[in-house]
Amino acid sequence: MARLPYRTIAVSGASMSPTYNDGDWLLFRTVELLNASGLRPLIDKVVVIERESFPGVLLIKRVIRIDSSGIWVEGDNKEASTDSRNWGAITPPEIRGRVLLRYRGG
Repeated sequence: MARLPYRTIAVSGASMSPTYNDGDWLLFRTVELLNASGLRPLIDKVVVIERESFPGVLLIKRVIRIDSSGIWVEGDNKEASTDSRNWGAITPPEIRGRVLLRYRGG
């Protein structure tokens, strides 16, 4: 069964505040449709990730850098975010999509 190219996700928590807040709904484009030129266009973009160590749990983070160690992601609210500063870089397969817009906010 083919996956839909666009999905939605609800923001839970304050890790991406003030950009996105608890209760916001986001539309994201799934990874299959990301820029074919590679991951570099994702730097400074907000992505949806699913850590290999936590299957089924989707997180929203900003891509800070991409280098030989992997993809470094952080929440916009550094004091309230668990991210690459805690786990280290993530791998490309852990990126599920890129956030396009907030369509309902609190």
